[in-house]
Amino acid sequence: PPTFTTILAEHLARSSRKPAAEAVDGEPVRPGRIYLAPGGKHMRVARSGAETVIALDDGPAVNFCKPAVDPLFTSAIDIWHGSILSVILTGMGSDGMRGGKDIVAAGGSVIAQDEASSVVWGMPGAAANAGICAAILPLNQIGAKVNRLFAGDRS
Repeated sequence: PPTFTTILAEHLARSSRKPAAEAVDGEPVRPGRIYLAPGGKHMRVARSGAETVIALDDGPAVNFCKPAVDPLFTSAIDIWHGSILSVILTGMGSDGMRGGKDIVAAGGSVIAQDEASSVVWGMPGAAANAGICAAILPLNQIGAKVNRLFAGDRS
């Protein structure tokens, strides 16, 4: 819902010191910015000329979710191929597992939140149980791992 995503965006912006907001259809994707799918819309990325842009759609639920992350993951492969790091955090169901498999098959990586730190281990658990995760970590260690990977540390 819009109220939740607005509050989440504010929290993410404060804690990450990066701009964060609900994504807008057609908005160019910029480095260092956090985009949140608005409630009730799937978010994908697409090419528009030379730019990568946000593409929102009101299609049917995927994995019983709307928004769902699998459409974003699969669209990201079309744009960035194997240069993708996906992080699957606490959540119900198995959303993210199929798209995560596709990301790994394309050469990218998946990190999942561990069961002990998850409120609901559905989404990260599905990815972990599918054997696609490069790492399964407590929530408080994921940010540091992502930063190390972006800095070139592959351990």
